[in-house]
Formats: sequence, C-alpha cells, structure tokens
Amino acid sequence: MAGLLNINKPAGMTSRRVVDLVARAARTKRTGHAGTLDPLASGVLVVCVEWATRLVPFIQDRRKSYSAKFLLGRQSDTDDVSGRVVEVTGAVAPTRDAVESALRAFVGEIMQVPPQFSAVHVGGVRAHHAARRGETVDIEPRPVVVHRIELRDYAYPELAIDIECGSGTYVRSIGRDLGNALGCGAVMSALVRTAIGEFTLDTAISLADLESGQIVDHLLPPLTAVAHLPRRTCDPTECTALIHGKTIPADQEIGEAGSDIALVDGSGNLFALAKFDAGLRALQPRQVFGGGNRF
Repeated sequence: MAGLLNINKPAGMTSRRVVDLVARAARTKRTGHAGTLDPLASGVLVVCVEWATRLVPFIQDRRKSYSAKFLLGRQSDTDDVSGRVVEVTGAVAPTRDAVESALRAFVGEIMQVPPQFSAVHVGGVRAHHAARRGETVDIEPRPVVVHRIELRDYAYPELAIDIECGSGTYVRSIGRDLGNALGCGAVMSALVRTAIGEFTLDTAISLADLESGQIVDHLLPPLTAVAHLPRRTCDPTECTALIHGKTIPADQEIGEAGSDIALVDGSGNLFALAKFDAGLRALQPRQVFGGGNRF
C-alpha cells in the first residue's frame, strides 16, 4: 500500500482534511502531505502513504509552480481575502509597465517576511496562533528563491501572475510586497499550485476519484518521489549489505560528493537511499526501505 497520491485539493478545504480522507481510504494512520496548501488555495497536494512518508522532504524540496490572482488597492491582516480586507485610501492604479518593472525585483534569491498568519515559529509558537489572539509578532525575513514570475493578466484592480519558486516561498507575501512597492497595496484572491517537481495538475486526481475507486488504483510508486535523483540498481548481495548498514561500491562518479542516490532492486522498486562518498568511491546507506527495514 506504500506510495504517493497526487491530489487536486479543492479550494475551501484544509490540507489536513485531505490527509485525513486519504488515511480513511487507505485504512492507515501513516499518511502525510508534502507541502501545505492554505484553505483558500487549490491544486497539487502530494500525499504519502505508509513508509513513503519518509520521502516527504524530497518532494518538499522540489520547485513549485503557482498561478495566483491578486486584488490591488487593498490590504489584509492575512495578506489574502480570507482575512480582514480594507481598501487603501487614495490608491492609484499602476500602469502595466510599472507592474512588470516591480515584478522583476522579486526574481532570484530575495529576503521575504512570511505573513503574520503563517505556520512559522516565533519564540517557539506558530505565528498564526499569536495573530488569532490579535497579537503582532516580529517575524525575521528569510531567504527564498523565485525562479520565474510572469504577468499573465492585468486589469486594475485584478492582477494574475504565474510563479515558479523554491521551498518556503509565500506567494501571499510576494503579493503583499508587490502592492507595497507599487504604493497601492495588494491581497491574494486565488491561488492554484500547478506543479511540485514532476507532480503536475493535469495528472492529479480529484477527491471524487479517490472516493469512487480503490486507492491502490491511484497510488504512484515511492520511486516517483526521488525520480530526479541519480539511480543505481543493486543486486541481491548488495541489497543484503545495505540492510545491514554496510556500504556498497560506486563503480563510477554517480553524482556530486555527498549527493543523494536512489538505489533500486532488481524489480525496479525503490530499495534504499544512499550518500555518495567520492573519496571512498562508495555508497553509504541513508535510509533502507526493503528487506523488512521499511519502518
């Protein structure tokens, strides 16, 4: 039953609720998602089942793509329309050229302050807990990477953009900071995650698909989570060595020193993850999933 589900989360539902529905369908408590989507957002939510939950970090680290909509001339305590939205007095509609020019400043490695209503920890407490008590917390800016931003449509006050970014990026914060840069304010009104790495929206299943059929019919193999890693096939003797925590030889430069390597068995199933030791020309097991070591 171990595997991954690429689910198209509907707007208005929490990511936790989707995970609970998967857990019920799979009849297991061992489930988890690889990257939260706010209730306002929809789109790609990858849910891992059984021992595949150990692969969550490898999915979370992949590039993410979004289509986002914003309303200019407004501000919100949540940086989106789910909060207390107020119109900005005297806001002037920026030109399309001004918007495109301002967007260029958000491409690359930037410093970003997460929203007050977010899951980041401040003093050991999640920021949204303090925000719901009416408190304002001091959230330190943190580096995030934005690979691409494109203006898709603009007719004031509505603005639509496509974004490709790294892990930890808050699209709400990009809208907030863009609105500040334009001097008119902005709040996010809609968000669709269109991809996480190789997991795309056009191949995602709906919750109706999940409820109408057998979950095993929709499970993707665990190897899908690490499809971007270099791969090596192991023979039975090497698999036994890995189970006992022993290194196996790397006959060639399979990756950069210290990089992760996906090890598969003779049937092409993910068996283990290893680190490449360039000095020893060896693969050191990091996690072993086969041979009774799945848990």
